[in-house]
Amino acid sequence: MTPPALLLVGHGTRDEAGAEAFRAFVRQLGEQNPGLPVGGGFIELSPPPLADAVRELAGKGVRSFAAVPLVLVSAGHAKGDIPAALAREEQRHPGTSYAYGRPLGPHPALLTVLERRLDEQVSLEERGETTVLLVGRGSTDPDANAEVCKVARLLWEGRGYAGVEPAFVSLAAPDVPSGLDRCAKLGARRVVVLPYFLFTGILPDRVRQQAEGWAAAHPEVDVRQADVIGPEPELAELVMERYRETLKGDLRMNCDSCMYRVKLPGFEDRVGQPQQPHHHPEDSSGGHGSGHHHDHHGGHAHSH
Repeated sequence: MTPPALLLVGHGTRDEAGAEAFRAFVRQLGEQNPGLPVGGGFIELSPPPLADAVRELAGKGVRSFAAVPLVLVSAGHAKGDIPAALAREEQRHPGTSYAYGRPLGPHPALLTVLERRLDEQVSLEERGETTVLLVGRGSTDPDANAEVCKVARLLWEGRGYAGVEPAFVSLAAPDVPSGLDRCAKLGARRVVVLPYFLFTGILPDRVRQQAEGWAAAHPEVDVRQADVIGPEPELAELVMERYRETLKGDLRMNCDSCMYRVKLPGFEDRVGQPQQPHHHPEDSSGGHGSGHHHDHHGGHAHSH
C-alpha cells in the first residue's frame, strides 16, 4: 500500500539559485526515503507550481497527501495561501485528500544549525564579546514577527553570546541597519549578522548588502556575516518529523496569538477573513495575479 505522499510547499523566489536549492532538497528527501512518494512545488514566483507537483504525484496513483510548508514561521502564506491552494487541488483531483502540517520553526534542530553557522564566524572564546543580529524575512503578521523574536531569545539562552537581537529585511521593524545601530548602542564591537532563512535568495542577498553598507560606514565595529541554514541533516529530519506528526493529526498551529482568530491591536479587521486561493503565474486555472509577491493577507483556516 502506498503511504501518504510528502508534499513540500515553498513560497517561491525570483532567485534561481534559491529555487534550485528547494528543488534539490525535495530530490534529496526522495532519495533518503525510498518507497515514500515525495514531491514539492511553489505557490508563486518559481517553477514548479504546486499544481504540477500534485498532478505528478496524483498521476502515479497517490490519493493521500501530507503537506509540509517549507517555511520557518506562520505568516500569511502558511496560514492562508497554502491551505487555500491545497483546497483547490482537492477540487481539481477528486478522490484526493490533504492533511496540512505546521511550519518548521522554532525548533531545537534549527537552533543547532544556527549555532553551527555562528561557529563558522566566531570561536567559542569570542562568544562572550559577540552580539548576534538574527534577521528574519519580516511580515505584516505580528505573530510571525514575534516568532523571530522567540528564536532570538532561544538562541541566546545558554550559549554565551553577549546578546542576540532580532531584525527584519522587509515589512517589519527594525530593519537591518536599525538592528545594527541597536547592537552598537548596546556596546557591541563585534556583530555576526545571521540570516534566518532556509536557502539563498533575493532577501538573504539583501541582508548581506545592507549589512555590508552599514559596516562600511561603521569601521569601528567588526561585522561578520553568517550563512543561511541550508539543506543540513537536521533540516531533513525536521521535515520528516513534521510529516509524521501531520499523519497523526498532531498539528498544534499557533492559534493563541493568530491575528485571524484574535483581535490584536491594529489588526482587528483581519479576524475571520476568508481565504483566497493563491494563483501561481504558471498556473492557467485562474486566481490572483503574480504581482503579489509580498506578504499576503489571506484568511486562516484550522480545519485542514
